[in-house]
Amino acid sequence: LAQLMRRDPNVQIAFVALGGWDTHVNQGGAKGQLANRLQPLGRGLAEFAARLGPAFDDTTVLVISEFGRTARQNGTGGTDHGHGNVMWALGGNIAGGKVYGRWPGVDASALYEGRDLAVTTDFRQVLAGVCMNNLRLPDDRLAAVLPGFDGAPLNIARA
Repeated sequence: LAQLMRRDPNVQIAFVALGGWDTHVNQGGAKGQLANRLQPLGRGLAEFAARLGPAFDDTTVLVISEFGRTARQNGTGGTDHGHGNVMWALGGNIAGGKVYGRWPGVDASALYEGRDLAVTTDFRQVLAGVCMNNLRLPDDRLAAVLPGFDGAPLNIARA
């Protein structure tokens, strides 16, 4: 993907899928199924940035999952499908080093249905912010990209 993007500056959006995240059993901590998935993901993102070279300065990468995981381990040492989740953003134009959105915590009283992270940010807010601030999409065209979204875009771009 990095080679394609360096060769063809007209490539503005790309998607890559990586499976194997359904860690219901023996998820582990620093070692285990989850670490075994996160380590190659991190290496892949670092390699992607390195291969992009200076083009990384004009690139935004979002790492997104379609579902969250429960806040607590299940009886088999894993986690089950959950409600809230996290998105990672990286790139040369990202104002990084911070958490955007509201963090409710993982106390039982803060969990959705007593088991899941609460959703505090609509993922479309992040996508809208990237479209407008990083891809320079005019706000009157946002509805074509995110039909039905009427929320406020979340700006994660560097000032």
